[in-house]
Amino acid sequence: MALVQLLGESLQKKAGDEERVQTSSLTGEGRYVGLYFSAHWCPPCRMFTPDLIEFYNDFKAKGTLEIVFVSSDADQGSFDGYFGSMPWLAVPYSDRQKKAELSDKFGVKGIPTLVILKADSAEVVTKKGRDRVMKDPTGQDFPWG
Repeated sequence: MALVQLLGESLQKKAGDEERVQTSSLTGEGRYVGLYFSAHWCPPCRMFTPDLIEFYNDFKAKGTLEIVFVSSDADQGSFDGYFGSMPWLAVPYSDRQKKAELSDKFGVKGIPTLVILKADSAEVVTKKGRDRVMKDPTGQDFPWG
C-alpha cells in the first residue's frame, strides 16, 4: 500500500502515549490524508492549528479526512506539548528519518505546510492545503484537486 510505504506501518495516536494506529486503516476510496508539517516554536503554525482543528473536526465526522502531524519541533517535550492539543495522528517524534524523508519528498521549505493526499494511492491532491483551508474554511470545494 502506497500510504504505508510513505508513512510507515503505524502512527502515534496521542501525545506521550505509545498507542499506535495502523496506517493501512486510513486508506480507502474517497478518503484523504493531510500531512501537516508544523512546530510549536512557529507562530504562524500556532495561529493556523486552531483553524485546521475546526476544519478537521467537520470532515472527521464524515470519515473522509485524516491528518498526520509531521513535527519540526526541537525536542520530544515540545512535540508532546504541541501534539497534545491536536485531535489527529502523528509520525512519532522519534522517527526523525521519516520526517526528513517526507519533507524532502514534498519539497517542504517552510511551515506550516499542509499536503493533501488521496488515501488509496498517496497521490498528491494539493501542496497548498493551508491556503485552501483559509480560503474555504467549510471545505465546500474539498479536496481542491
